[in-house]
Amino acid sequence: MIDHPDQLAYLHQFHEVAGLPAGVFLKVDTGYHRAGVPPDMLNKNGLLEKVLLEERLGHARLIGVYSHSSLSYAATSPEAAVSYLKTEIEGCGRALHQHASILPDRELVISVGATPQVVSARSLLQEESLSPDARALNSLLRDPSAHMGGRVRVELHAGVYTLLDMQQLATNAQSWGSFEEEIAISVIAEVCSVYNEGERDKPEALVAAGTLALGREPCKSYPGWAVVGNWRRESQRGGSHSRLIVERISQEHGIVAWEGGGGPAIPVRVGQAVRLYPNHACVTGALYGWYLVVDSNEDGEGSTIVDVWTRTTGW
Repeated sequence: MIDHPDQLAYLHQFHEVAGLPAGVFLKVDTGYHRAGVPPDMLNKNGLLEKVLLEERLGHARLIGVYSHSSLSYAATSPEAAVSYLKTEIEGCGRALHQHASILPDRELVISVGATPQVVSARSLLQEESLSPDARALNSLLRDPSAHMGGRVRVELHAGVYTLLDMQQLATNAQSWGSFEEEIAISVIAEVCSVYNEGERDKPEALVAAGTLALGREPCKSYPGWAVVGNWRRESQRGGSHSRLIVERISQEHGIVAWEGGGGPAIPVRVGQAVRLYPNHACVTGALYGWYLVVDSNEDGEGSTIVDVWTRTTGW
């Protein structure tokens, strides 16, 4: 991912070590302002021309342009997410169109999208009646070259798509099932203490999972840091208080309470394990060295570990 000429010096070093050219995406900023250059500044300080020089030297291979707009995580409807996706594609297309005279004569990739956008696009584009943005997006995806000029292929990338998390469900990108059915990542935590005897103004429990286990990423759909699953719970429901959440966190611990406050006794016991579904899979996953892969078909409750996946770390 390149957005500054000074980064190009490392392409030569990479080539020396790897023995092959580095694949290069030019990062385009389409409104999120985390990284990248605006579409009309793709050739900032001769960046594009210098990348193509590295290509001629055999140090690099320009693949295309890339944009990731986490603005879509603030969306609360499929239509909003699709609108963000359309803006990203059009921004990248504008970058390529404005610099067509410099670009090589071959197909280039526009790589865009976050999970809410990809999920929304899949759902909305299957509908018979499309919104104006969805119609425009449909046309863009079916024949991007006709809309942008030159040979272009659109790639939708979505890193957390395979796992999901509470934040993704909050975007309402499609009609989801229960969080336990949809989210494939959870943290197993031990219950350290229970406060059901009037020690506090409401029932609570202490679990050994705080910031270092869950991250500190909030979620706009509920006031907590994780949702407690029904796995191994003594009671599945709390009357009108249907969900247990990690309501507060410190470095090492979390406080479990009923969502909405008050409620009956917390249905856990000291020493048992609970399954916590995090707000942000990317942040939570980065705190661990591996994933324990479980198969619920083995024992009916998702407790049998069938594989261990080691995470790539050291970003």
